[in-house]
Amino acid sequence: MAEDKTEQRLADLEARVAALEGGDRPGPPRPGAAPGSTDDTFFAVNELRRRVQGLGGVLYAGSVRRNADEEPLEWQHGHPLERLDESDWSRLAPRIDALGNSVRLNLLHEIWNGASTVAELAERPGFGTTGQIYHHVNQLTSAGWLAPTRRGHYSIPPERVVPLLVILAAAGDTP
Repeated sequence: MAEDKTEQRLADLEARVAALEGGDRPGPPRPGAAPGSTDDTFFAVNELRRRVQGLGGVLYAGSVRRNADEEPLEWQHGHPLERLDESDWSRLAPRIDALGNSVRLNLLHEIWNGASTVAELAERPGFGTTGQIYHHVNQLTSAGWLAPTRRGHYSIPPERVVPLLVILAAAGDTP
């Protein structure tokens, strides 16, 4: 019986070390978790590993809503590593470059927060003239980060919301 307890303690320690090192062994159950469940810290990675063959892949996903009254925008996309490795990364430069400007990022942030026209953006400090705003809006539109919704109105296309937020989260300084 004592040997069983030692074996269990050793297995628990190994699982905890593996979890700390980023291994794929599940950790011990979380306090309050259902009996038999394990910590799902790497639920997305575990599911990706289950679904993707070969060298692996990347997955990004999100469920976001602007307020509690609206339905969440849910989106996910995955890429096998082989497809990413074989693609021409340089063709993505214009899309990435469009985000590499603080004014354009601030414009996107204002549009995310409800502004939809150049006139509304021009009322806010730091964006310059309407001509300068149109210059930035046109760059964001041609790169796919903005889309006209009707004459003179712009929004972030639904299929670009989660990728934009993922890029911002990945570029941030918080884990």
